[in-house]
Amino acid sequence: MDFTGKVVIVTGGGKGIGRGISESFLAAGADVVICGRSAPESLPEAAGRRALFTPCDVRDFEQIEACVNFAVEQFGRLDALVNNAGGAPHADAATVSPRFSESIIHLNLIAPLNFSQAANRVMQQQEDGGAIINIASVSTIRPSPGTAAYGAAKAGLVNLGGSLAVEWAPKVRVNAIVVGLTRTEQSHLHYGDEAGIAAVGQTIPLGRMAVPADIGNACLFLASPMASYVSGTSIAVHGGGEKPAFLDAATADN
Repeated sequence: MDFTGKVVIVTGGGKGIGRGISESFLAAGADVVICGRSAPESLPEAAGRRALFTPCDVRDFEQIEACVNFAVEQFGRLDALVNNAGGAPHADAATVSPRFSESIIHLNLIAPLNFSQAANRVMQQQEDGGAIINIASVSTIRPSPGTAAYGAAKAGLVNLGGSLAVEWAPKVRVNAIVVGLTRTEQSHLHYGDEAGIAAVGQTIPLGRMAVPADIGNACLFLASPMASYVSGTSIAVHGGGEKPAFLDAATADN
């Protein structure tokens, strides 16, 4: 896929899954702008190309508009937005404060809506429109104990994309990627040492966790002309999902 001359914003594009997405677009020839509250230690690079960074707290609409304006000022257009920034720490739904829950929903649902709105204004003025990709989670399609507000927000993000795809067609396509367990530089915080990471990977039908490039490849597809008739839907990139627990619990002779 050739993204030469195309301009992409990846929120939270300096680390983890976002960095992998940024590198995928850079390798395909795109000009990439990443944003976050602070600059990463190093900028994503691929194929001799380097991303540009601009500071942006995605929870602040004025900073969102400044980020979009920065991309347009630098490159003259905006072809794709990847709403990747998000996340949530573990919290007990029975005791967590309302303010905490509201902040999680703001980061994972309201912020992508606001960023999409700012990007759409630019894309609607372009002859070939643009594409918006929302990074969701398997928490969208299964219970999310310990991160209940996060799971609800990500589920809302998928529904939001379907609505925006109808409102903003035919110029702008909006889709989501339901991301499964992904190995990043912080995986040890969630899964332990290499043995723990490998054991978790074995619970997935394809035998491993995703790597950021797997998500980047899906983003390339959704932003490309190959997906010109794909809008208002979600693609699951989760290695086959999670094996139902009853299969290991059952005592019947298989």
